Amino acid sequence: MTPASPRLSPPIVIAHRGASGLRPEHTLAGYALAIDQGADFIEPDLVPTKDDVLVARHENNIAETTNVADHPEFAARKTTKTIDGQAATGWFVEDFTLAELKTLRAKERLPKLRPANTAYDGQFEIPTLAEIIALAKRRSKDTGRTIGIYPETKHPTYFASIGHPTDAKLVAELRAAGWDSAKAPVFIQSFEVANLRRLHTMTKVRLIQLMDGEGGPADRAQPSYKAMITPEGLKAVAAYAYGIGPNKGMLWADATPTTLVADAHAAGLRVHPWTYRAENYFEPDRFRRGSDPATHGDIAGEIDAGLAQGIDGFFTDYPLYGAQARDRVRTGVK
Repeated sequence: MTPASPRLSPPIVIAHRGASGLRPEHTLAGYALAIDQGADFIEPDLVPTKDDVLVARHENNIAETTNVADHPEFAARKTTKTIDGQAATGWFVEDFTLAELKTLRAKERLPKLRPANTAYDGQFEIPTLAEIIALAKRRSKDTGRTIGIYPETKHPTYFASIGHPTDAKLVAELRAAGWDSAKAPVFIQSFEVANLRRLHTMTKVRLIQLMDGEGGPADRAQPSYKAMITPEGLKAVAAYAYGIGPNKGMLWADATPTTLVADAHAAGLRVHPWTYRAENYFEPDRFRRGSDPATHGDIAGEIDAGLAQGIDGFFTDYPLYGAQARDRVRTGVK
C-alpha cells in the first residue's frame, strides 16, 4: 500500500487507555491485553493525587470510571468544579490520597456500548505511572519487543492553578526510568500548548501536540486548532513538537482526504490520529454496519483508509485490529 503522503516513520499502534474496547480503561489488565495483542505503545492519561502521585484516569472526575459512589466514607467529597471552563460534578482525584484511591476499583465507562466489559467491574485498581512504566519494561523483556508508553498530561493549566503541577513530576519519573532522549520509547502528548513548549525545555523525549476539529487549547496559547493546522501553524508546532495527534475526523472532508497529513509531513511532523473504535457509534457512516450503535462496524477498513493517507501511527481501543493493519503495511499486503 503506497501512502498518499510518504510516511516519516513506520506506523505504530497506540493502545488508547489500554485495550479499552475489551477491558475497563486505564487498568493494568487492559494495558497487558493491549501488549498481548501487539500494541507498540500503551497510553495512560495522567492526573495527580492529593499527595502528588501521577495516576492513570481519563479525567480527574472518577465518578464514571470507578466505584467511588459505592463508598459511603467518600460521599462527602462529591462536589462540583469548573475545569477548563466546564462544570463537572463528581469525585476528583486531586481530593484523594493514593492510598485512598487504591481502595477503589475501576468500572466500564461505556456500559451501554460495551456491556461485556462490565463483567470486569470491581476487579482492577487505579494504576500509578510507576506501575505502568514497570509493566512496559517487564513486558518488553518478556516479549523481546520494545513496549513504549504514550502519556497524556491532562488539564496541566488547571492542575498548576490548584497547586498540583504535573510537568516536572512526569519528567522526573521518566528520567528515573532512564527515559530522557528522543530515542526513548516515550511520547508525551497534550491538548495544551504552553506546557508542551515548557516540556520542550525540560526533556528530550518526543512531544505530540493533540488537536481537535473544533475549539482550541484550554490554555488559550493559540486561538484555535484550526489556526494550528495551516501550513504556517504547523511550522510553529514543529518548533517544539515531534508530531501531531489530530482527531481522526480531521483527515477527511466527508469521504475525501484533507491535506492535513501531507501538510504536517511537509512541516516535518508525524501524524498520530485518534481514536479508532469498532462500535458503529464512533464510526463514520461509510464504515458502519447496521443501525445498532453498539454493533461493530468496519474498524479495519477505517484504519486502512487512514494508513493509505500516510499516517505514522494511530490510537485505537482495539489494538488487535491496529496491529493487523500495521502488519499489512509492513508486509505490503492490502
